[in-house]
Amino acid sequence: MDVYEAVESRRAVRGFTDRPVPRATVRRVLSAAARAPSGSNLQPWRSYVVTGAPPAELKKRTSERLAAGDPWDEPEYEMYPATLKSPYRERRSAFGEQRYGALGIPREDLEARQRAASANWDCFGAPAALFCYLDRDLCRPQWSDAGMYLQTVLLLRAEGLHSCPQMAWAKFHETVAGIVRPPAELLLFCGLSIGLEDPSADRGRTGRAPLGDTVTFVED
Repeated sequence: MDVYEAVESRRAVRGFTDRPVPRATVRRVLSAAARAPSGSNLQPWRSYVVTGAPPAELKKRTSERLAAGDPWDEPEYEMYPATLKSPYRERRSAFGEQRYGALGIPREDLEARQRAASANWDCFGAPAALFCYLDRDLCRPQWSDAGMYLQTVLLLRAEGLHSCPQMAWAKFHETVAGIVRPPAELLLFCGLSIGLEDPSADRGRTGRAPLGDTVTFVED
């Protein structure tokens, strides 16, 4: 699989088999991702990979919190602006329509949408997860460095694997910290579920804006 095929076939998969992901494969992927660029070579990302028993314990703890109706943890960063302007507002709305429409959930059924969203904290059944942390003292450019790192990790498609990036895990950052035990100076940016796709899972793909909406060619 070449890099174009890996990028084109990548999508956020929300249904995995429980077949284990070989550690050697994960190590190979993360060793390659370490070559991602970063300003002044700071390499600001810090990843924790959970496999085997830890994911099961994490899923158990989050499911208990959900069942008890516990509130989300205090936010450590703002995921979206309080007021999302056009065209971003329309793109997010279109995503919601497509995502929940594929599950047969109407817009007005908020309870069903919440149940579907809760699958995030089961890693959509994936047997492995990566949690990406950043030092709290770093700046916005280092966050963009982490994005480049994570995009490179997503090329695990070349290994036949799928993934689902999840900022949703930041809502339960205290529960994650109870499993991976990061030092206090680190902040959880996102999780990444990793595994083999469940063939019975929804295979829908979200659309992308036309190239002309996001790219301007400046020529002579």
